[in-house]
Amino acid sequence: MSVANLCHRLQPQVSARTAAGFAEVLRRLGGPLQVAVAGRIKSGKSTLVNALIGRRVAPTDVGECTRLVTRFQYGTVDRVEIVFNDGRKQVLPFSADGMIPAELGIDIDQVSHIEAYLTNAVLQGMTVIDTPGLGSLDAASVSRTEELLGAAKHRKPDDDEEEEEGSDELDDTSRNAVAGAEAVLYVVTQGVRADDQQALAAFTAATASREAGPVNAIAVLNKADTIAPESVEGSGGDVWKAATLLSEKQASTLKPRVADVLPVIGLIAESAESGGFTSPDAEALRQLAEMDDDILETMLISADIFTSWECDVAAGTRLRLLEKLDLFGVRYAVEAIRKEPEITAGSLRRKLLDASGLEAVRQRLSIVFAARADGIKAAAALASVTALAHASGDPAERQRVHDAIEVLLAKPEAHQLRLLEALTLVASGAVDMPEDLSEEVLRVGSNADIGAQLGKPGAPRAELAAHALERAGWWRSFASFGATPAQSRVAHVVHRAYFLIWQQIRE
Repeated sequence: MSVANLCHRLQPQVSARTAAGFAEVLRRLGGPLQVAVAGRIKSGKSTLVNALIGRRVAPTDVGECTRLVTRFQYGTVDRVEIVFNDGRKQVLPFSADGMIPAELGIDIDQVSHIEAYLTNAVLQGMTVIDTPGLGSLDAASVSRTEELLGAAKHRKPDDDEEEEEGSDELDDTSRNAVAGAEAVLYVVTQGVRADDQQALAAFTAATASREAGPVNAIAVLNKADTIAPESVEGSGGDVWKAATLLSEKQASTLKPRVADVLPVIGLIAESAESGGFTSPDAEALRQLAEMDDDILETMLISADIFTSWECDVAAGTRLRLLEKLDLFGVRYAVEAIRKEPEITAGSLRRKLLDASGLEAVRQRLSIVFAARADGIKAAAALASVTALAHASGDPAERQRVHDAIEVLLAKPEAHQLRLLEALTLVASGAVDMPEDLSEEVLRVGSNADIGAQLGKPGAPRAELAAHALERAGWWRSFASFGATPAQSRVAHVVHRAYFLIWQQIRE
């Protein structure tokens, strides 16, 4: 609210163009948190988007639509709009299967992005943005993703291109400053590559200084069922254990750019959550469960054998099961049926959903993003306001905005913003801290649960209160004695965070 008040107060004091940018910032502050789902091509981003939304609406096969940024947001009527580069909009009908058509039948070079409005409860609290895959051979698609993630270079006007004096239209730099996502869900598969790390390093919420970090970024290891357990030491031959261990290893590689890496099987999650798994599918799996063990084990060696083997379940039906569950899901469902022969189709669907890991991802999204959405949006908004002032080219305007922000940050109610700023400075390496202190700052700043913040999950309240007060005193002493000026600024923020935690526990 304080950032919104800042924008309202500054609008009459800045140029028409900057004021227009502030209006867009205000609009974003009033809307849900915008989370981009990003990653390499063929990492299963769109499948995961469908699972998160709970509806199979994003095309997963390669087509024109998958080369465009698509924003899924709440609407009172389901509709799809193509937004062109010149601002024009064209309503697009859903395809017969309820999805956005993979082929649009228009020149996509003229298209900015797609807006999909859905009557979906999930989207009331979070706008989900599906992005083209990084690493694609299609340079234009990669450029669209990079622009959304804030990585694109600001375009400068050509020599013969003049900007209209006093125009209240946003220029490219200003427009980019308030575009893009405020948080990112980054999708990786078995191998984290250099360009995955580069993409996360380039991500800046609202393009200014809000880099990817444990406050606004988490990653998922998708297609966890395709990991060979024998390739991961300590897995004991268990696929999910192997995926969990690999996720932990990837988390150490990607941190502090992400809060965590969680394993998920997007295909099973999509099928179970979006209505793709049906009673006929459950009946076909029940028939497979009645087959001889040796024969079924042979069939489950590969997709080719599974679909070509002669048996009572039609080949087309088996192909449909593969498309919805893959071999891992088929095996898991058959084992569930054998353990509980009377299991209903609905209960089997819920077991498959549990096996997909989607619920853990949703819980982490809630902890990392939803619980502090206002703070993330406010931090991104301040970054946008700073970028807009800088883009104006007016030193006096820039100073006026800078002074107003400093006054805002000095107020007690702005503590969450200062904590997010301190966390970003430490996570990005802008402020150099000893490793143990860096980890403590990240822990305190990137968790919503008090026990997790204090590194003492499940501890009694008295122990938590004593520890919070002790650490508050330590950080106050560190800020005054032995810290560099930059470290001292962070230490004062952490001291106050601990003090507020102590107060909260006592209350």
